[in-house]
Amino acid sequence: METTAFEPGMQVFDPVARKVGEYRGQAGPYVMLRPVGGGREWEADPARVRPATQEERIRAGVRAANRRTGQDDPATSPPSPSPGCDTCAELAARRDEARARHDASAVTDANVLLRRHQEQAHPATRTRRVFRYIPYSIVQDPTAMPEYEARCVSGDEKDCGAGSGVHHDPSQVEEWQRRHSQQTRHLRYRRTFGDYAVLEPLERAAGAGPT
Repeated sequence: METTAFEPGMQVFDPVARKVGEYRGQAGPYVMLRPVGGGREWEADPARVRPATQEERIRAGVRAANRRTGQDDPATSPPSPSPGCDTCAELAARRDEARARHDASAVTDANVLLRRHQEQAHPATRTRRVFRYIPYSIVQDPTAMPEYEARCVSGDEKDCGAGSGVHHDPSQVEEWQRRHSQQTRHLRYRRTFGDYAVLEPLERAAGAGPT
């Protein structure tokens, strides 16, 4: 993908590092990305990065907000080596080496091995998982069109049951109702409306107004 499509500050996804970063600019054959919310920049392959999806941007924003408030989840945060343990130190060093060469898969492997070792060798040092509440704003998904439908419930002993089918335009459903009433003299319908919603952190939603 051409890096000229990226603007400074645009959030993109790096599949090698497996995380979202803010595009900073070109640095030789690489692009420079910075963690959402600030942090140490890293180099990424411009041919592999892509614009982050809305879900990826929301997750990255939540993690950044948690870091600012000191609420990182210890169950998912990288484990810290236990003092005085040679195995912990070896696995932590392996993780640091993987980070230095931007090998996200090896970093994950080291974290898994370190966490597994601590569960077996240092059960008393395991940190309880902390559940936190993050306020969200529920907004309609602008990328998905709402759906309208009507079903005829006229009838003395049982409903007619005829349906309009699902349409994205309510006028199409209303037109079906008129035609059905002309043909059957049925006048009672059950109408349904459906849409899609996404949850956004309130901090992000509050800053998403017109610029």
